[in-house]
Amino acid sequence: MLDFTSAETRFLEKNEIARLATISYDGMLHVVPVSYVFKDNLFLIAVDYETKKYRNRLRNNQVALVVDTLSPNRGIMVQGHSEIFEKGSEFRRAYRIFHRRLSWVRADPWKEGEAPFIRVKPVKKATWGFR
Repeated sequence: MLDFTSAETRFLEKNEIARLATISYDGMLHVVPVSYVFKDNLFLIAVDYETKKYRNRLRNNQVALVVDTLSPNRGIMVQGHSEIFEKGSEFRRAYRIFHRRLSWVRADPWKEGEAPFIRVKPVKKATWGFR
């Protein structure tokens, strides 16, 4: 598994918005903002079944994401493999983390089977603004 420095880990744990790139059916890239949680060197991303990113992910498990800020100019881009999970203990654990951390989840909750999560296992990274 890819390691992150302590500064990179703090940065990823502090932020909650990333841009997720998936590969469309025609080979074109599709990039959208997503809510994420960084836990145990993995990215957990909440998605909906009706979205293009979900459909793209069903066809191809390779994804990339970027988490960045402008002030200070700092960011992390990762490329990795993703897995979908929508039920079971892993879903409940991810949901509890999202519910605790993100106000929009508390305002619009969902149950198992209503919306899945994508787990991204980073295999490559590029960073900027870290020393």
